[in-house]
Amino acid sequence: MQIIIVKDYATMSELAAQIIADTIKANPHCTLGLATGSSPIGTYQNLVKAVENKEISFKDVKTYNLDEYCGISQSHPQSYYYFMHDNLFNHVDIDENNVHIPSVSSTNLEEDCKKYNDMLNSTTIDLQLLGIGGNGHIGFNEPGTPFNQETFIVKLTEKTRQDNKRFFNSIDEVPTHAITMGISNIMKAKKILMLISGKNKADTVVRLLKEEVDPEFPASILHKHPDVTVIIDQDAYSKM
Repeated sequence: MQIIIVKDYATMSELAAQIIADTIKANPHCTLGLATGSSPIGTYQNLVKAVENKEISFKDVKTYNLDEYCGISQSHPQSYYYFMHDNLFNHVDIDENNVHIPSVSSTNLEEDCKKYNDMLNSTTIDLQLLGIGGNGHIGFNEPGTPFNQETFIVKLTEKTRQDNKRFFNSIDEVPTHAITMGISNIMKAKKILMLISGKNKADTVVRLLKEEVDPEFPASILHKHPDVTVIIDQDAYSKM
């Protein structure tokens, strides 16, 4: 695990975007695993700039997103489909056919799960972008998720719902379930890039860097991956 400490969120975002841009330059047909949340927004803004400046193109890039809420439509402002298009896809030259986000539109969520998992098992993700939850979750793999878990429907913990409440009008609107790549899917990526920013993640960083691999802290499994880069800003690193 390579740890890179940077001064602030902006620097983290620039460096992360550069790593992703370099992946695209090295292989214009690469496959990216993408994340939502506040951590990657700056990274996506820098990637949009790189496309506008003709430094990179998403024309032949394929993407697979980590997760999606159940129970809200793609057009809902808090759906991850909406988030990805608003922050990245609408502003770059990606082929919509190459965009993959878990579908939650059918009445059979188990079937949606299986379809997405089959897609993931038939491709290789060259670089997987990750954030980390306060409790160590990656994607929506909450504490206690088995490390061999593949794509599944997860019941969100109260902590995760409370963490996400700020994006909704009330806790009642926060979805109770989501479809997420499992830890097993994430670990199959060739390279993993994790972003951690802010003082509220300082305790999480201590656990990630100091504790043993433990299913009660899902991100700890990344210590077992051969190619992980973690970019941490100084606020998040402040308790180390």
